[in-house]
Amino acid sequence: MPSSVFTAQYARFCELLADHRQQRDLTQKELAERLGKPQSFVSKYERGERRLDLIEFLQITHALGADPCAIIRQIAEPNGRSPNDS
Repeated sequence: MPSSVFTAQYARFCELLADHRQQRDLTQKELAERLGKPQSFVSKYERGERRLDLIEFLQITHALGADPCAIIRQIAEPNGRSPNDS
């Protein structure tokens, strides 16, 4: 089994986090400042070059004002969309 960082599902995870950031009109630098991290931290996880752990994921969703459970549901759905998405 390939490492999950190289799966389509993990790519979708990274894409969702980037989408949430962009929907809030935040730059990578602005989000990084909220997280107390360098801009490269955001860039690397959005490109899938850096794997996030659960705590980092929760910190990111908190900084974005996003629901972590909704993001997980979107990843878990076979078509990549949550049943509650419009």
